[in-house]
Amino acid sequence: MGPLQGIRVLDLSRVLAGPWATQALADLGAEVIKIERPDGGDDTRQWGPPYARDAGGRDTSESAYYLSTNRGKQSVAVDLATPEGAQLVRSLAMRCDVLVENFKVGGLAKYGLAYADLRHDHPGLIYCSISAFGQDGPDADKPGYDAMIQGMGGLMSITGLPDAEPGGGPQKVGVAVVDLMTGMYAATAITAALYERRGSGQGQYIDLALLDTQLGWLANQNMNFLVSGKSPARQGTAHPNIVPYQAFPTADGFLMLAIGNDRQFASWCAVAGRADLAANERFATNAARVAHRAELVPVVAAALRARSTRDWLAALNAANVPCGPINDIGQVFAEPQVVHRGMRIDLPHPTAGTVPGVKNPINFSRTAIEYRVAPPMLGEHTDQVLEAELGLGPDARRRLREAGAIR
Repeated sequence: MGPLQGIRVLDLSRVLAGPWATQALADLGAEVIKIERPDGGDDTRQWGPPYARDAGGRDTSESAYYLSTNRGKQSVAVDLATPEGAQLVRSLAMRCDVLVENFKVGGLAKYGLAYADLRHDHPGLIYCSISAFGQDGPDADKPGYDAMIQGMGGLMSITGLPDAEPGGGPQKVGVAVVDLMTGMYAATAITAALYERRGSGQGQYIDLALLDTQLGWLANQNMNFLVSGKSPARQGTAHPNIVPYQAFPTADGFLMLAIGNDRQFASWCAVAGRADLAANERFATNAARVAHRAELVPVVAAALRARSTRDWLAALNAANVPCGPINDIGQVFAEPQVVHRGMRIDLPHPTAGTVPGVKNPINFSRTAIEYRVAPPMLGEHTDQVLEAELGLGPDARRRLREAGAIR
């Protein structure tokens, strides 16, 4: 029984930020009803290859992208553009605790499904809108996607090699981190609003913007600018405030060295046979190492090139110096610690037999997360939900299908 058992969520979002939030809520025990267009559903269903495969090795209709962010949900295929479809969704909203949407600003008002349309009849509803730029301001009506927000929001200015180095220039992160972080902020905001509602009895409106989120989680890099007035620059894998803290080549590969304090630096120096560096006032403290980064980093790099990655990992781990290999994703899933933690899961699926997934990293001592169902097929639960929640029998559903309101 997850901690959100008994909470019902109506998911009118698609692609990543909204679905990531509602998948997190589903993992925590909420019942999530995902509303999808009858003609294709969530865009990410077609964002492949790769697709999940059936027992015969044939592609199914479920892309890996879609499968990554929709487990634990029920799919109801409804056409909001029909009056009947809009009314069905309104009726479902009246029976839900939470509604999540990422339409264009004001996009649901034409269907009578804006917060202002629902709050009078359902004052306890928590309504979360996710958009590129927020519900107000000069850019509110503009579309926006993760990659452009990574650029506009400053992340690409600090990601990648310096311009002067070969291959230098702005880089986006390898996953859509703006969408993912917005989804996590949404899940946090929703759970906080649910907690507040226990006392007030009132729902509320949550306005989340990708751009606000991107800026909000630049963390120390924000403060580096606000305190110094100088915009941080791209430094590759190096850390702006800690040295040495970056990837280094070894004799046969690479190693990520993550030295966080002076004691760890002294330990690294002892392992490397360079105790003189720890005794040097230019390198003895982190502040001094940051100030003399250009002198120290080549010395550390030269030392690390002398031995293999495996040798360094063994020696540095024994000395409690933080470091790690730079794995590809296949190697990550083979890491003994990842295997021990059971991060890979497999869920039964109607056409693929089973589909793999990655478990939620939260581990509760009592209210353990249960992975109940795989990401649903398009419209897999239309009949079930409409009958159970709205009392619509076979004849009523047949008429809705004939009207094109449901699939």
